[in-house]
Amino acid sequence: MLFQPKLLSTLKNYSKELFYADLMSGIIVGIVALPLAIAFGIASGVSPEKGLFTAVIAGFIISLLGGTKVQIGGPTGAFIVIVYGVVQEFGVAGLAIATIIAGIMLIAMGLLKLGSIIKFIPYPVVVGFTSGIALTIFTTQIKDLFGMNTGALPGDFIHKWVIYSQHFDSINFWSLGVGVVSIAIIFLMPKFSKKIPGSLIAIILLTLVVYFLRNKFGITSIETIGDRFTIDPSLPKAETPEISFAIVQMLIPTAFTIAILGAIESLLSATVADGVTGNKHDSNTELIAQGVANVVTPLFGGIPATGAIARTMTNINNGGKTPIAGIIHAIVLLLIMLFLGNLTKHIPMACLAGVLIVVAYNMSEWRTFKNLLRNPKADVAVLITTFLLTVIFDLTIAIEIGLLLAVVLFIRRISETSNVSVFTDEINTTDYTEVGDATEKLSIPEGVEIYEIEGPFFFGVASKFEETMKQIGDKPKVRIIRMRKVPFIDSTGCHNLESFIKMSKKDKTQVLLSGVNERVRLVLVNTGLEKMLGQENILSNINDAVERARKLVSK
Repeated sequence: MLFQPKLLSTLKNYSKELFYADLMSGIIVGIVALPLAIAFGIASGVSPEKGLFTAVIAGFIISLLGGTKVQIGGPTGAFIVIVYGVVQEFGVAGLAIATIIAGIMLIAMGLLKLGSIIKFIPYPVVVGFTSGIALTIFTTQIKDLFGMNTGALPGDFIHKWVIYSQHFDSINFWSLGVGVVSIAIIFLMPKFSKKIPGSLIAIILLTLVVYFLRNKFGITSIETIGDRFTIDPSLPKAETPEISFAIVQMLIPTAFTIAILGAIESLLSATVADGVTGNKHDSNTELIAQGVANVVTPLFGGIPATGAIARTMTNINNGGKTPIAGIIHAIVLLLIMLFLGNLTKHIPMACLAGVLIVVAYNMSEWRTFKNLLRNPKADVAVLITTFLLTVIFDLTIAIEIGLLLAVVLFIRRISETSNVSVFTDEINTTDYTEVGDATEKLSIPEGVEIYEIEGPFFFGVASKFEETMKQIGDKPKVRIIRMRKVPFIDSTGCHNLESFIKMSKKDKTQVLLSGVNERVRLVLVNTGLEKMLGQENILSNINDAVERARKLVSK
C-alpha cells in the first residue's frame, strides 16, 4: 500500500506507558517550539501568530499522516529567505497560493514514489544552499540585534549590508546587550541542562528583564513584538485565496523551490531520526503528509512547513515514541497560543534575533563546508556556485542552477569513465569474460575490426563512438561491436548505432554485436535495431562473434 501513516501501525500495540512517554515529550517539544514558531514567523515577513498557526496545524497533520514515528513538523529556518521574498513581491495571498501549489507537488512526488529519488540530490548542492540560507538569516537579524533605526530594508543581501554600514551610528546598546545575552544563554544552557532549551530560558528571562526596565526605569528604546505587531491570539478562520492562471504561472518556480526544499529537509530529518531510533520511515507517505500539511495550512494563514530536525531530536531525546507525541506538541502550542498569546507581545525583538542567529549558526554547517572545499574541483564548483547564488540572488535560482550544474558534471564524469577501443590484430578475452570465452588472446581475421564500448552507451558517450569511427576511416568487411561492458543504452545511443549500421551497409560492411546483456537487448528489440541487424548477427560472446566474422569474410 502506497499511503501508510505510521500512526495506524503504532496504535495497534499502544499502551499507557507509551502514552505517558509521548505526553511528557509532547509537552516539552510544544514549549520548545513556541519561541521558534514566533521567530520564524516574524523573520519570514508575516505576523508572529502565523508562525504559531503553522506549528499547530502543520505539526498536527504531519504527525497524524506522516511516514515517521517521531518527526515533528512546523515552520523552519530554511524557508525564511524564500518566504520573505514571496511576501515582499506577491504579498501574503501570493505566499498562500505558492505554498498550496508546493503542497500539491509534494503529494504528487509521494504518489509517484519519488521519495527515494530526492535522496540522490548531490550533497554539495544541499550544503551550498543550506549554508547560504544560514548567512542570509544572519544578515536579516542584524537590524534587530543592534536595534538599528534603518527603516524598511531592501530584499537583497548586498544592499542590506550597505544600509547597515550607513546606520551603525544608530545602534541601540540596550538592544545589543539583550541580543548578546540571549546568544550567550542559548550556548551555555546545554552545560547545565540538555533537556531545557536555552532559547526558551533566554526568552522568558530577558522578557522579564526588559519588562522591568521599561516599566520601572522608563527604558522604552528596547523594541518588543508588541511595538511592531498586533497579535491576534484567537483561532484562525479558513480563507481561500483568489487563484488565477496568471498568478499560478508566476509562482510555479517559487512553489517548486518550496516543494524541493520541503522534501529534502523532511526526508533528511526522518533519516537522521531513523539513525538514532533504529526505526525505518516511509519516505513516500512522509511526502504525502508534508503535501497535505502545506495545502491546508495556508488556508488558515500559515506559512510553508516541513520536518524540523532540531524539534524532532528534542522529541527523541525526551522519550517520544510515536506520532502521538507530535500531536500533543501541536495541542500544547494551541493552548499556549489561546491562553498565553497576549504575553508574547512583551518578548524583545533583539532576543528573537539572538535565537535566530543561533539557528543560523547551527544551520551553517561551516565545518562541513570547509571540509568539502578539499573535494574534487567539480564538487567545489557546485558548492560555491550554489552558496553564492543563494546569498546574492535567491534560493530558486540557486537550487535550479546548482542541480543543473551537478547533473552536467555528473554526465561529464560518466563520459570520462566511458571509453571506445579499436582492435584489428588480436583481443584479450580474459578480463570481464563473457559466457563462452575460453582463450586468453584471440586473433582477429583480416578484414575484421572490433570496437569495444566500455560504460553506458548514452548521449554523453555516443559522440565518442562517432568520433572514433571517423578517425579510423577504413572499410573492413566485418565490424564487431563488443558490448559486454555496456549496462544500458539510451535513445541517442540507439540513433548512433542505427546510423552506424546504415553507413556500414552502404560500405558493404556487416555489423555484429557481441556480449549484449538482456537489458540492452530489449531496447534493441523495441527500437527495431535487432530486426535491422538480424538476430543471427547478435552473438552472446566474442568467440562466437569472431567465428561468424571469419565465415563472413571467407565467403
